[in-house]
Amino acid sequence: MLKTRNMNRMTLRLAYLFFDMLAAVIAWLFFVYFRQVINNVGLFEGIHILVPKYDYTKSFVLFPFCCLFVHYLSGVYLYPERHYQVRLFITTFVACAIIAVAIFFALLLDDIVVSYEYYYYSLLALFLILFVFTYTFRVIICFGVRRNYKTKRWTTRTAIIGTGKNAKKIAYELEKKLKENTFVGYISEDNKNLQQEEVIGRISQIEPVIKKENIQEIIIALDDSDEQRLFSIISSLYKYNISIRFTPGLYEILIGSVKMTELGMSPLVSITNPTMKDWQACVKRLFDIVASFLSLVILSPLFLFFAIRIKADSKGSVFFKQERIGQFGRPFDIVKFRTMYTNAENLGPQLSSPHDSRVTPFGRFLRKYRFDELPQFWNILKGEMSIVGPRPERDFYIKKITEVAPYYCLIYKIRPGLTSWGPIRIGYSDTLEKMVERLNYDVIYMEDMSLKTDLKILLYTVDVIFRGKGV
Repeated sequence: MLKTRNMNRMTLRLAYLFFDMLAAVIAWLFFVYFRQVINNVGLFEGIHILVPKYDYTKSFVLFPFCCLFVHYLSGVYLYPERHYQVRLFITTFVACAIIAVAIFFALLLDDIVVSYEYYYYSLLALFLILFVFTYTFRVIICFGVRRNYKTKRWTTRTAIIGTGKNAKKIAYELEKKLKENTFVGYISEDNKNLQQEEVIGRISQIEPVIKKENIQEIIIALDDSDEQRLFSIISSLYKYNISIRFTPGLYEILIGSVKMTELGMSPLVSITNPTMKDWQACVKRLFDIVASFLSLVILSPLFLFFAIRIKADSKGSVFFKQERIGQFGRPFDIVKFRTMYTNAENLGPQLSSPHDSRVTPFGRFLRKYRFDELPQFWNILKGEMSIVGPRPERDFYIKKITEVAPYYCLIYKIRPGLTSWGPIRIGYSDTLEKMVERLNYDVIYMEDMSLKTDLKILLYTVDVIFRGKGV
């Protein structure tokens, strides 16, 4: 029975977690034994001292979990099906070195100082033992993955949108060159007939096709598609959380978006592959969780004060929920402090302006210092948002933006954020032109995502808050 990519990913994560845990347990047992034996057998010249006494019971339990935590931050569990020998070696080496040094300072230096030379030997021994066992298990898993893909036991079920010459070329290369993919069939444009062999459906009926065929990746290979049509198709695919690639034009080649991932394959542009390094993405998510949790706890007295003032200021609820479009184009309810009078949008969606009469007196204060956005830490904690990322928008305005900027769908591949370049540079977007300008900043951020960039945005955000430039 074939296993698809999502099943592969979950299986591999569990395998890496189990064997990393096993490697940590084995390494710690060997390390404890090493510390007891090193002096008794005179292993190293010049060391003739008793090994410091230490209670290893707690550390035996905590050490494996500390190892898993560091491995998680290294990004090894994020996309385990993509690991190759060189990358796996470097990731494992760095993670084990960090673990060994951390244990050296947290545990060994807490001993009675008997010999720093002994400490250095212990540090080296812990690193080598942990690295050898961890990397050995991972190499075995990696070879197993390659074998499963080679025999098609595991596969990425791939469909191609298009039925022309370009689509047939990609289909041929998929079947002949890529061991990891299984070509499922073509998806025809709505104005094409379905009589062609291997056509499994139309674009307008793509959802049942994806579910029925269990498609994990779609390649857009139309012969004569303009930009508007291309991004319209991409936008409709994001909500299914599948890999999306397309055959590039001259523009994508010139700006360097085309990556050669497989020799013998035509170059393809990936829309869904993350631009942030795996370890940075894991650190970013951990920061989101810790920072949002602490913010909700520490700011709870301020939240209570705001709640009292909002209720005293005007009738209505304290919090305001509104549907926004998030990662993968999926809707979610964003949470804010209410800053407008009840039923402010009875006539339909309207953009806010600096002197909007719908805004309450206290609401104007909240907006000026961006305090109305603070409840969104709850959205961040739930995984619907990140602290830094493109601001999520309503579907009503997304449709208007898309008419001018069809590439809006590009920002669907990352979580929306509490703050980003756009609001910092533009402020409240009270016109469609400003919304498009804000989108351009968000696209630039997305292509240059890093922890360093996030830190810069956070520092600018603090400046905006203290200067009261929110409106």
